[in-house]
Amino acid sequence: MALSNYFESNYKMFGYVRIDDAVLHNINTGLYKMYIQVLYLPKGYKLTIDFNDYTTEESTLFFVSNNQYIQILETGSEEAHFIYYNRDFYCIQIHDAEVACDGILFNNIYNMPMTRLSEGEAAMIDHVYTQLIDELTIKESSQEEMLRTYLKQLIIRATRIWKKQQLGRLNEEPAKEIDFFRDFSRLVEIHFKDKHTVADYADLLGLAPKTISARFNRLDLAAPNDIIKDRIILEAKRLLCYSPYSVKEIAYKLGYEDPAYFNRLFLNKTGDTPSNFKKKYLLGKNIQL
Repeated sequence: MALSNYFESNYKMFGYVRIDDAVLHNINTGLYKMYIQVLYLPKGYKLTIDFNDYTTEESTLFFVSNNQYIQILETGSEEAHFIYYNRDFYCIQIHDAEVACDGILFNNIYNMPMTRLSEGEAAMIDHVYTQLIDELTIKESSQEEMLRTYLKQLIIRATRIWKKQQLGRLNEEPAKEIDFFRDFSRLVEIHFKDKHTVADYADLLGLAPKTISARFNRLDLAAPNDIIKDRIILEAKRLLCYSPYSVKEIAYKLGYEDPAYFNRLFLNKTGDTPSNFKKKYLLGKNIQL
């Protein structure tokens, strides 16, 4: 039987649950889809997030936005934890840009939601979870602020670890450079449906398109045009597999007046037409992503 506790007040929701078969079913069927989700999984779990497969080889944190799709395919033998919360609960902390609900764990140029933990790091995260779980059993007037404090601790610690693992050379750059790439990712997330070119984002950032491309190229990062197009294709995949819209309707929703052009873009990026991709996914076949 799952241990489940939650806080709810004035549209603010925060909840914690230990993962068992019932909770696993609820996660996989989208019961928590409206929430931002944090999964703390030990070794031996296999899952898919937005068409990408992950296997945990050690204790691992996953940070999943409410616009992402998650399926846990296999479970390990050790206990796993699941946190869910809405933007009203935490995203009032929007001034802390790097650790906000659109921060680097949820929105980054690497499209990487996974943070692996060493034994020492896992011990620190375990301590935060212990405090958080204890707080949920206390019905005090300050509970909301304490829960938010523990959640922020979790996000800050995970952000620091994630940056060491994922940023490579970028982690040696001045903070303003990291902020630049995060700002680019955030702007793509906001505008990808109507702004499709590097020039569009150069206008938003007050830079020349060549300057943006050069900054990515200097650190051997994916080309900014590829980042934009990959975000468009990801949304197309989500709509193809999880919505009733036709390919033509999806093209229009993603800002393409010419569905044939959208089809060519999708084929070029995935090796499949939108229709074939949807058919293969629904049939449960392996899809080359």
